[in-house]
Amino acid sequence: MYKKFLKRILDFVTALAILIIFTPLLILLAVLVKITSKGPVFFRQSRGGKNGVYFEILKFRSMTEKKENDNSEFDAGSNLRVTKIGKFLRKTKLDELPQLINVLKGEMSFTGPRPEVKTYIDLYPERWKKVLTVRPGITDPASIEFRNEEEILAASDNPEEEYRKSILPSKLSYYEQYVDNISLLYDIKLVLKTIFVVLFK
Repeated sequence: MYKKFLKRILDFVTALAILIIFTPLLILLAVLVKITSKGPVFFRQSRGGKNGVYFEILKFRSMTEKKENDNSEFDAGSNLRVTKIGKFLRKTKLDELPQLINVLKGEMSFTGPRPEVKTYIDLYPERWKKVLTVRPGITDPASIEFRNEEEILAASDNPEEEYRKSILPSKLSYYEQYVDNISLLYDIKLVLKTIFVVLFK
């Protein structure tokens, strides 16, 4: 009952309420992103969603735009392009706020496995097939466990290989665990734990 119906209703009502209440903050952050560096306000990227349907995830842009000849998808572990306001947005997770729009549209949930790009979904298709039976989320156990992911990758000699062969498989284990244990109480605990980690760690 919760997984099929109530979770979606709670997501929609809560996302709408937060968007209305925090509209002034969203406008302020959008202005700060725009006036402090060249480029669009939002970062948009195709990510895998429920049942393998891809959607465009939204974040406040926290990095300078790539050069025209730079087609790489992997930036984790590098802070060279992160803007000053971007550092603040990432640290406080405020860059994720635009994903409330994804939640309203039914593409995401507040809690659930973090959505990934096709390149990394294709590495473990069978595992992702199970994970993507639910909507991806803004937060989940892996997000909490790997909250210092960028620091881990920055310390690696080969960040992309570290992500593909070590971090991503570990994340998938957390995602699978979430799918197996999804419940209202579990989701509430995840949200509260996420708030605690962002504010106090």
